[in-house]
Amino acid sequence: MYDRSAEFYDAIYSFKDYEKEAAKLRQLIQKHKRSTDNDLLEVACGTGGHITYLKNNYSVEGLDLNPQMLRLARRKHPDVVFHRGDMVSFKLKKHFDAITCLFSAIGHLKTRRRLGLAVRNMSGHLKPGGVLIMEPWITPQQWRKGSVHANFVDQPELKIARMNISKTRGRLSVLDMHHLVATPNRVEHFVERLELGLFTHDEYLDAFRRVGLETSYDSEGIMGRGLYIGTL
Repeated sequence: MYDRSAEFYDAIYSFKDYEKEAAKLRQLIQKHKRSTDNDLLEVACGTGGHITYLKNNYSVEGLDLNPQMLRLARRKHPDVVFHRGDMVSFKLKKHFDAITCLFSAIGHLKTRRRLGLAVRNMSGHLKPGGVLIMEPWITPQQWRKGSVHANFVDQPELKIARMNISKTRGRLSVLDMHHLVATPNRVEHFVERLELGLFTHDEYLDAFRRVGLETSYDSEGIMGRGLYIGTL
C-alpha cells in the first residue's frame, strides 16, 4: 500500500486540516483520559501530519508499517521517535496515556478478527486510565458501489489526477487508485489497489468492549467519519 504514491501523499491529501483535527483530538483526550501524563502514540501515523500539531502538547511517538511513509515522517519530525510495526502485532516497551489510529487506517486490516486483535494490542499499550481514539472506515450501509471519485493536485511543478471507481468484494471495499503524475522530468501512470474492510458500527463497538474499554462514539469525529473512544 502506498509504495508508489508515498512521495505524493502530502500533496494528494493537502485538503486535510490537520491543525483543526488535532485540536479536536486534544479536546477528546482531555475529556476522556484519566491518566496523569501526556505520552501519545499515533498508530498508522503516515507522514506525520497530525504529529505536527500534537507534539507541542504531548510526548509523541509514531508507528507505521510502510517504510516510505516513515522515511518522510522522520524527515519532517527529526525530534520524534518513530517505530515500524503492524498495528495487530507491534510490541513497544512502554505504555501511553493516549493512542490514536486515524484516517480510517483500521480498515486496511480487512477482517473482523484482525480488527479485534489490533484493538486488543493497542489497548494493551495503554496506561490505566489511558484513552484509545480510532477513526473508522465506511460502514457497509454507507458504502456506495460504483461511485466515482477524484483528487487533483495543481502545483507549479507537480500535477496529479487520482481517480477510482468504488468496488465491492464480499465485505471488502476495493479501490483501484489510478494516478496520473506529471513532474518536470516525466509523466507517469500507476495503479495502487486498496482493500479495506467494511465493518459495522456494532462490530467496532464490540471490538472495544471485548477488551474492557469504557467506550463511547462521536458521530462527527474529526472529518465526518466518526470516532470510537475507549478509556482503560
